[in-house]
Amino acid sequence: MKRTTCRVGAAAGLLALIAAAAVPARAGEAPEGPDRDSVAVGRGGAVATVDPDATEAGMRVLRSGGNAVDAAVAAAAALGVTEPYSSGFGGGGYFVYYSAAEGRVHTLDGRETAPAAMREDSFLEDGEPIPFEEAVTSGLSVGAPGTPATWERAVEQWGSRPLQYVMRPAIRLAERGFTVDATFNEQTAANAERFADFPATAELFLPGGAPPEVGTVLRNPDLADTYRDFARHGASVLEGEIGADVVETATAPPVAPGADRQVRPGLLSAGDLADYEVVERDPTHVDYRGLDVYGMAPSSSGGSTVGEALNIIDTRDPAELAPEEIQHLTLEASKLAYADRNAYIGDPAHVDVPLETLLSEDYARQRACLVEPDSVLAAPVAPGDPGAGNGDGDACAPSSAPAGPEPEGPSTTHLVTADRWGNVVSYTLTIEQTGGSGITVPGRGFLLNNELTDFDFRVSETGAGAANLPAPGKRPRSSMAPTIVLRDGEPWLALGSPGGATIITTVLHVLVDRVDRGMTLPEAVAAPRLSQRNAEQTQAEPGFFDTPEEKALSELGHVFAETPEIGAVSALEFLDRGRIQAVAEPRRRGGGHAAVLRERGWEPPGPGSGAAR
Repeated sequence: MKRTTCRVGAAAGLLALIAAAAVPARAGEAPEGPDRDSVAVGRGGAVATVDPDATEAGMRVLRSGGNAVDAAVAAAAALGVTEPYSSGFGGGGYFVYYSAAEGRVHTLDGRETAPAAMREDSFLEDGEPIPFEEAVTSGLSVGAPGTPATWERAVEQWGSRPLQYVMRPAIRLAERGFTVDATFNEQTAANAERFADFPATAELFLPGGAPPEVGTVLRNPDLADTYRDFARHGASVLEGEIGADVVETATAPPVAPGADRQVRPGLLSAGDLADYEVVERDPTHVDYRGLDVYGMAPSSSGGSTVGEALNIIDTRDPAELAPEEIQHLTLEASKLAYADRNAYIGDPAHVDVPLETLLSEDYARQRACLVEPDSVLAAPVAPGDPGAGNGDGDACAPSSAPAGPEPEGPSTTHLVTADRWGNVVSYTLTIEQTGGSGITVPGRGFLLNNELTDFDFRVSETGAGAANLPAPGKRPRSSMAPTIVLRDGEPWLALGSPGGATIITTVLHVLVDRVDRGMTLPEAVAAPRLSQRNAEQTQAEPGFFDTPEEKALSELGHVFAETPEIGAVSALEFLDRGRIQAVAEPRRRGGGHAAVLRERGWEPPGPGSGAAR
């Protein structure tokens, strides 16, 4: 039997050591995890996540009468157990909520913040950026976590059950353990070298010195205890012993004896944790084909960039375009919107973000006039000038120097929930890189984030990056794009994805495929993905190659680079007769799981019903 160890009190030491074991499946049994269903249709409520245990945690709360907010926090806390390399107590995220009672969308910015001691040059040595890999695996990259405050605020403000009740499924899951699947095993193996350099991380995630085998059960009693304290006391636990342990771990990372890795100390303080505040922001909003599309405003660039791209696409009538022409327009719109994202989006408490102009129809027309139907814009294109004529459409040319590369880490997770009362949540959360900083807080059961690597380390030679430089208390720019779409004032779609900088393009393409290209939501989620982020090449999944669409777009001048996987969507669609369709990935990241409160038989929509109207 492979075992992990953990820091515990003397009286409970032996029991906790036994509980922390990674337990193999019985001899002769196939090592199988929970069943996964990528599509579920029914009534009364729904949950879709990347993980069956997390989906079940949300469903358990719905079945007991909880609402969509309660279910979202329950599912997110469960993902902190089963998806600890993508999300968790030591990270942050963005929470988008549609209130049926109010008929409006609210958002919470739970992004991590830089320590008060952080300066513009904190990631520089001798005037040069430190190696990115060294920044990732360090205390220097750790921001003040926003997830605890987000969970507490959401439940207190909009939930229907107390926090102690909402956290029960995740506490039980951490105690009893979850079945390790191939994705968890592979992610652990990919991080094994750096995990081994931190004793608490190795004890938890490398039982017996190796990644836990597929089919074994991995338990995390330390996280169960952390969750219990949080359930009783809320985010104020970060002002007590748990917070003290977070600060000590970040400022003096506990590296294994003999490890030769350079692990820089962090700047986080107890005051940074005590001063953290989740921010309720107005959502971004655009009207796309008569639909109201709501997203996350800065500090995230998700809502602004998706919204700007949709506005550019909306200048053309999809009925006049062939499928490959819609795809061409989407790629070009994404290219232009990303140029503006990199130039202008940052934490609005520190940067004057021209959000209203970037999301205006006039500015979209100014940018759209650069797109030619039979040729490709040479990338990287320069951002536009939101101040030129106030976006009056007269200037049909970029005006500034292009931005530099986007280093944002790919690992994040997304979930959606809905309840019987019509409330909806779209929630994206993360610890940044797969495995975050790689540093587990000893005795607490969770990894610390490396979110501060989302800052630009310095202004580039072209002048890009100024909006996203480090600063005390600043939130680094993010690509997370939790989205809710209303049709005729009622919820129609909710979606989002992990994937770092590809999140925006994933959400954009699913929306365009669903609204303009006649696909059903499951088809749009499963379709091969493209990601154009103002680069010379467009990333494309293997299934896209050798298709008529690839041939047509290549003839226009698009150049594609193969990448194994882009994003991992969780989504909901409200159908007729009060039905909800929950959709998760059928294959990406091992496949997700969708569930509804009361199942009903489902038949694919008839011809022509894939479009929004």
